[in-house]
Amino acid sequence: MVEFALPRNSKINKNGNFYKLENTKGANIKNVKVYRYDPEDADNPRIDTYQIDLNDCGPMMLDAIIKIKNEIDQSLTFRRSCREGVCGSCAMNINGENTLACIKPIADIKGDIVIYPLPHMQVVKDLVPDLSNFYAQYEHIKPWIQTESKTPTTSERLQTPEDRAKLDGFYECVLCACCSTACPSYWWNGDKYLGPAILLQAYRWIADSRDEHTDERLEQLDDSFKLYRCHTIMNCTRTCPKGLNPAKAIAEIKKLLIKRVI
Repeated sequence: MVEFALPRNSKINKNGNFYKLENTKGANIKNVKVYRYDPEDADNPRIDTYQIDLNDCGPMMLDAIIKIKNEIDQSLTFRRSCREGVCGSCAMNINGENTLACIKPIADIKGDIVIYPLPHMQVVKDLVPDLSNFYAQYEHIKPWIQTESKTPTTSERLQTPEDRAKLDGFYECVLCACCSTACPSYWWNGDKYLGPAILLQAYRWIADSRDEHTDERLEQLDDSFKLYRCHTIMNCTRTCPKGLNPAKAIAEIKKLLIKRVI
């Protein structure tokens, strides 16, 4: 029988540090278990547990994480910026679901809270994943309007309300990578498969009536790995914290490619 073993330094120590709440009188205690990893430390990753008082904490998961960093453990590392679900910085895996910490209510979680970085990504430190490959793939699709016609001198490039409406459900993507890192196909072929987030962004520019490089964009995506590693598992659509449907965008690209050959 074949046996597989993880590298020694990838095994997580589930018995990390425990930070007990000192004043528990009248407190609404919640245990928050957080993945900790420091590349400058020879130790394996660990799970640290922090007790916080929900009576003295904001309503969102990001509030809890900031409270831990400010009041309990300043070494905790994570990304955050807008606190409004528009920058995508605070994407992480909370109780098994990829989401944005700033718009994830603590009240939605029963029992202990368990926080990991986005799955199947190299970890820079603690809850910070390495998104270098993700952003390189985004650059690859040329996410800007490409034109051949002369730029108008007296107005913007206009489009009808009907054409503008075709972008709804696609332009709202904040590139948080929640969908891509929930996709098994991206786990297996992340170096070649562009993944749901980037393909949704690619379709956003294909669908834009102001863009004049539609054929070139489709030609670039007509690849057995870049596009067709999608097996319609639908994890991307289920996990998107913005309620978008990357699977639909991928299907629309495939439909356009079929129309080119029939």
